[in-house]
Amino acid sequence: MTLYKRREKFSGLSGSMGKIFGSVGLSANSYTAIALILAFVSAYFLLSGNFLHAALFFGVASFFDVVDGSVARYRKEASKRGAYFDSVSDRYVEGIFAISLMLIALPAFYLPSYFWAALYLFGSMMTTYARAVAAEKSISKDLRGGLLERADRLIILFIGIVAAYFSTAYLTYVLVILAVLSGISALQRIAIALKKSGKN
Repeated sequence: MTLYKRREKFSGLSGSMGKIFGSVGLSANSYTAIALILAFVSAYFLLSGNFLHAALFFGVASFFDVVDGSVARYRKEASKRGAYFDSVSDRYVEGIFAISLMLIALPAFYLPSYFWAALYLFGSMMTTYARAVAAEKSISKDLRGGLLERADRLIILFIGIVAAYFSTAYLTYVLVILAVLSGISALQRIAIALKKSGKN
C-alpha cells in the first residue's frame, strides 16, 4: 500500500491545504495539538462503544495530522522542534487507539482481541523504531519500506472502526490484519536497514 510512494501525486493538494489552513492564523504545531486532542476524544467514544462518533473524530484528527505539515511548509515554519513534536504526537495517537482497542470487548478470533491489538501496537512501534535506529546509526536518514506505513495503518484502522458499527467482529478481523501486516512491515524494514548497512 505504502502511500509515501505516491506522495508526489498529492503535492498539489498538500499545497492547497497549506494555503487554506495556513491563512487561518494557527501555527503548524497548533494543528498537531488539535489532532492529538481529537484523537483522545475519538478514543473516548471508542471505549464507549460509539463507533460512528469514534470514526468521525478519528477522521478529523487524521486530517489535521496531515494539515500540520502542509501549514508548516506554506508558512515556512518547518523546524526540528516542530518535526519532533509531530513525530512524538504521531506515536501517542497510534498508541492511544491501540490501547483503547485492548480495553474494549471485541469477539475473539482464535485468540482474544486484546492480543491482536497488542501485536498491532508492537508491530507499528517496531516499524517506527527500526527507522529511528537506522537514522541514529547513520545507516539511513529516512528509512522507508515495508507493506504498511503509518498512514496505511490508520486508513485500515479507520475502515475497521466504521465497520464495527455494523458488527464488532469486523473490527477484530481488521485488528488481525493490522497485527500480521505490521509485524511483517517491521521485519521488512529491519531487513532493508541490514542490507543498507552492508558489512559495517
